[in-house]
Formats: sequence, structure tokens, C-alpha cells
Amino acid sequence: GLVIDGRTLNVIFQGGLEEKFLALTKYCRSVLCCRATPLQKSMVVKLVRRQLKVMTLSIGDGANDVSMIQAADVGIGISGQEGMQAVMASDFAISRFKHLKKLLLVHGHWCYVRLAKMVIYFFYKNVSYVNLLFWYQFFCGFSGSTMIDYWQMIFFNLFFTSMPPLLFGVLDRHVSAETLLGLPELYKTGQ
Repeated sequence: GLVIDGRTLNVIFQGGLEEKFLALTKYCRSVLCCRATPLQKSMVVKLVRRQLKVMTLSIGDGANDVSMIQAADVGIGISGQEGMQAVMASDFAISRFKHLKKLLLVHGHWCYVRLAKMVIYFFYKNVSYVNLLFWYQFFCGFSGSTMIDYWQMIFFNLFFTSMPPLLFGVLDRHVSAETLLGLPELYKTGQ
């Protein structure tokens, strides 16, 4: 692990030592920045995003974490004693730090599986619809006439585009929450 304070971060950013800092952090399992200013926090997040080209997650609980949360790809705000500024600037809000495990491992896994299924569903729905119209054009001699009335086209997209996402969002649970919390390795298998 690496623990670095605000004064050292100041030397790194002013001295042009960003690449050396990133090379050092690649050998660490965790990097902790303490006593850093809000600007330094956001600069660290932007440096990691720009140089390593990875997705970043920032977690904060106060007004001093707002710039860091906004600089990250995903921001999580913790409501607490320091106010609601971090929650208002974040993508996700939790009431306690202990809820982070369930947010990432359970809801993150379920969301990933649902989105993957929906992308496949919409792709094949549109392929079948366009395929039907394409082959009909050979039948009618490319006259531009439509095989389906307009109200049927509207209802096709209304029913086949709105109902399945609602049903998947409410009913689909790929694996139970207890299993996902007990086996955190399952988060990586979906990717």
C-alpha cells in the first residue's frame, strides 16, 4: 500500500512527476491520499483517468469531496454529519459506508446482467423488424409501400420496447443477494 499526504501530492503535481507517481502506484494494491485539498483529490482522479484509461469511482461524504466525485466516472456520496453536498453531486447515494458492499456486489451485478440482456434484446428485436421490412421490399418491387399499418408499427415498438425492460427491471434477479454477498468473485464473471 501507499499512503501519501497533500504536501507530497503538491510536489508531484508541480514538479511534473505524475508518470513516476503512477508507476509507483501500479505496484500497490491500495493508495490512500490523506490531508489532500479538494483540488488535489480531483487532480488525482483526473490523472488516473487520463493516463491509465480506466474507469474511476470516487466515494465522499462532505463538501470537500464534491470535485473528486464529479471528476470520476462514477461518484458515490455518503450522507452523514458533514452535510448533503457530496450526495447532491453524486451518481449514487448511500446512508452509511457499510452499504457500499451491497451497492457494488449485489446491485452492480444485477444492473450489469440486466443491461447486457437488454442490449441483446433490443438488437434482435430491431433486426427482426428491419429484416421483415427488407424482405417485403423484394416482394413489392421496391415501391416504398409499407407492409404494416402505422398504428401497428407504433404498437409494435410500444409493447415490445416498453414492457420487457419494465419486467426485467422489476423481476429479474440473476443470482440471489445472499449468494452474491457470499461469493464476491461472481462480480467478475459477468464482465
